[in-house]
Amino acid sequence: MGTLENAAASVEISEPLLQPVDEETKKRDGDLLDEEFIPDWKDQITLRAILVSAVLGVVFCIITHKLILSNGIVPSLNVAAGLFGFFFLKFWTTFQSKFGLSGRPFTRQENTVIQTCVVACYGLAASGGFGSFLLAMDEKTYKLIGEDYPGNRAEDVKNPGLLWMTGYLFIVSFLGLFSLVPLRKVMVMDYKLTYPSGTATAMLINSFHTNAGAELARKQVSCLGKYLSISFFWSCFKWFFSGIGDSCGFDEFPSLGLTLFKNTFYFDFSPIYVGCGLICPHIVSCSFLLGAIISWGFLWPFISQRAGDWYPADLGTNDFRGLYGYKVFIAISLSLGDGLYNLIKITAISIKEMCKIIISQKDLPILEEVLDNKSSKSLLEGKKRDGVFLKDRIPFWFAASGYVGLAAISTATIPIMFPPLRWYLVICSYIIAPALAFCNSYGAGLTDMSMATIYGKMGLFTFASLVGSNGGVLAGLAAAGVMTSIVATAADLMQDFKTGYLTLSSAKSMFVSQLIGTAMGCVIAPLTFWLYWSAFDIGSPEGPYKAPYAVTTRQLAILAIQGFSELPKHCLAFCLVFFVAALVINFLRDVAPKKVSQFIPVPIAMALTFYIGASFAVDMFVGTVVLFVWERLNRKDAEDYAPAVASGLICGDGIWSIPSAVLSIFRINPPICMYFVPS
Repeated sequence: MGTLENAAASVEISEPLLQPVDEETKKRDGDLLDEEFIPDWKDQITLRAILVSAVLGVVFCIITHKLILSNGIVPSLNVAAGLFGFFFLKFWTTFQSKFGLSGRPFTRQENTVIQTCVVACYGLAASGGFGSFLLAMDEKTYKLIGEDYPGNRAEDVKNPGLLWMTGYLFIVSFLGLFSLVPLRKVMVMDYKLTYPSGTATAMLINSFHTNAGAELARKQVSCLGKYLSISFFWSCFKWFFSGIGDSCGFDEFPSLGLTLFKNTFYFDFSPIYVGCGLICPHIVSCSFLLGAIISWGFLWPFISQRAGDWYPADLGTNDFRGLYGYKVFIAISLSLGDGLYNLIKITAISIKEMCKIIISQKDLPILEEVLDNKSSKSLLEGKKRDGVFLKDRIPFWFAASGYVGLAAISTATIPIMFPPLRWYLVICSYIIAPALAFCNSYGAGLTDMSMATIYGKMGLFTFASLVGSNGGVLAGLAAAGVMTSIVATAADLMQDFKTGYLTLSSAKSMFVSQLIGTAMGCVIAPLTFWLYWSAFDIGSPEGPYKAPYAVTTRQLAILAIQGFSELPKHCLAFCLVFFVAALVINFLRDVAPKKVSQFIPVPIAMALTFYIGASFAVDMFVGTVVLFVWERLNRKDAEDYAPAVASGLICGDGIWSIPSAVLSIFRINPPICMYFVPS
């Protein structure tokens, strides 16, 4: 979740008219430019960087799956990737030097390569559909919706399989990387898009490789390690009391009383969500809690009292014709309202800025400007970045032939995997995908918000309705995967190009790092997902891994074919109200003064709690309160160390998932069941 950047993109004047510079200034500036040695692009990608990236890729994929499968929220882990990369390589080089082994110096370019590989790898765990469109195809989700539910056919079922999921990712995940490569100069240098997350990561990596920054990085790594250990051992301790089933342990601790516990309001001592609260903006965490209060505090108890009137009272807890239907469809309405508004807004901003650029190019005045030493230094640094970024070119023919070749392979193989998605529909998706990828990448550069899932849902609706009732659900879900993958990876690549531009890394090394990271992700993401799939009851509404987006995504596909006829009484009216409310709230966030808009909630954050419950919202609120108090006591310390503390809490709990899953696979159960009942 990002904030709108109020800086307009501008076109670079490639040949500014400057005052003559004396010889002394030229010499001084020449020394400045030659101060840092920049390795060749091949030397930036080292074997040790790839090995470290693979290890971190496994860890980050496990963390991402845990978050996706439990509540569907994955905060940006780019900073953590940069920090962990620095820690591992520093440890590597220090270890070598202690034993008198010679090795190449650790550069910021190598640090950037690690960060790029890791983000590309865990990005596939996030956008690969393991918690949404791929999981929505499985038999459990089919049965959860109801075998007799109109439009929900047994023929539209494809259970997860390690081999076909790995092959599917290899087929669709690389296309996004080739779709926008020729536009890297336009997006990064000409339009000067900010890509806030990429810029922040670059600033962090640059700071690590200065004397002062290295000292701060050492303290941050120490802090991260401490809280990672605390989180890991606390999660281990909790396991001993979690018993058999889903009703035991600290995860079911009625910390706010048994009455609120029945409505999912309790603090479950989960380090991973407290960490998310520390790393997310305050308004996002507060929006989660507000959504939980509105839904689980008022709306669901109100609708429950109408059982027998608005819907049959004897329905199961997961029957879409009852209360469960209200939960899912109102959450979908809020999400769609938020997504549609932001899609229109970002598109409008993009068109407006592009028009400004065209006009400024046409009417560009020729100016002479006298530069002081500071401006001259800034200009020279900019020229140095431009030179490094443009030095190693990626030919247009290579990008175009790569995209066409991969599209041809995909067109031939995807219909074999998903027969309802015909070859001509696959070709249509690949024809329109680059345009959508450009829109998403441009919008992400301005706002730091990727709308990949919204574009995926557009593809789902379009192709499901085109195919119709005979296979439309499976075709829509498969098409959503294709569109989401291309649009998401293209935006990630442009963000990494921005990071590479600011860290003086070669564009070619960034592209190759993305290819390596994506290849790793195609193997690691399915393997780590399979660990969860084999060990836990994924998709159970009563368990810790509810996979909320699997049910809602399949329902969207059914809705595209079947319409609204089977919704419970007044459900459509509620959906319309919350859809309009999402539009209005977003509009108010944009037009209100900043001192007011910072207190207006985020609808899509509110929507998640409507379906999955309030407990994780309470955890995140605890995290954001800790961060708020910390900022009031010492803002600089909070800015320096809060991301490290959050990353440690998230990673420690995530890493514990590995031994926990192994114990579960071998049927080793916790020895104690701690639970609470009224006295």
